[in-house]
Amino acid sequence: MGTKIVKLETELCNARLRNPTILASGVLGVSASVLVRAAREGGAGAVTTKSCCLQPRRGHSNPVMLPLPRSASFINAVGLSNPGAEEEAREIAAAKRELDAARLRAPLIASFFGASAAEFAEVARVLAAAKPSLLEANVSCPNVESDLGRPFAFDARACTRIVEEVKAAAPRIPLSVKLSPNAPNIVDVALACEEAGADAVTAVNTLGPGMVISAEAHAPVLSNKVGGVSGAALKPIALRCVYSLYEKLEIPIIGTGGIASGRDAIEMLEAGASAVGIGTAVYDRGLTVFSLVCEEMASWMKENGFGRTSDLVGLAHEKK
Repeated sequence: MGTKIVKLETELCNARLRNPTILASGVLGVSASVLVRAAREGGAGAVTTKSCCLQPRRGHSNPVMLPLPRSASFINAVGLSNPGAEEEAREIAAAKRELDAARLRAPLIASFFGASAAEFAEVARVLAAAKPSLLEANVSCPNVESDLGRPFAFDARACTRIVEEVKAAAPRIPLSVKLSPNAPNIVDVALACEEAGADAVTAVNTLGPGMVISAEAHAPVLSNKVGGVSGAALKPIALRCVYSLYEKLEIPIIGTGGIASGRDAIEMLEAGASAVGIGTAVYDRGLTVFSLVCEEMASWMKENGFGRTSDLVGLAHEKK
């Protein structure tokens, strides 16, 4: 079985992507030039900024990231360093100008966080002025000093307040909420976000926290001691989360976690994702990982008789 034509075009919250791959947040920094490179040279279907907050934030001191031995996984505790919302908005506007000038159909997603629902809303208001295609509320990073004392992603009521206030502050821009694989009630949280007005969810953020210890130094390696685990080690958890969410949600899912090949992306789509975020694999396969994943997807789809990526979304749920 085969097909002659394969179309990778994807629609997400009224935005058209030339392919379903998305540069995940936190991988390549905040500058406009890097975001544009990921789309132009890397082939990403959409790009996501590093998460920003209202005021500039230094983050943790080095070391903040290292590969895990004998696996295509990373552990990190960068600490959400960023230049603040005002500067980030300027970079978003500059990136949009370059993408439009190059006639690249690569929507820009603005990731952000805050210590309270009101702060989430204020950051969203600042970023909305730059007119990103999508806002992504990062409620799931353990480095955020939230007013709950833990990530907002563990609390459906807190996420409801965040979504409601963000939508009131930036009503014209679709909103995705980035969820945590550590939440025992991830489906309940996602349903609360959907009911409050979220247009999509991103599933998932890093797993953990985890730790790496140096036997010779007799101490944890990361300056923060613990950090989030991403890459191949996260993929089975991310697939389970996306699968569970697809069973209950009506809004689209951006599946993120351990996507490094075309086969990984196809499995995530079959679990229920409409698009796939790629992060750690950029370090392993280089900036062109997006193009490579798309080539591998197209080859598999042609060989197996699938003409559109939409034909794959949720396919794993049809064979119970």
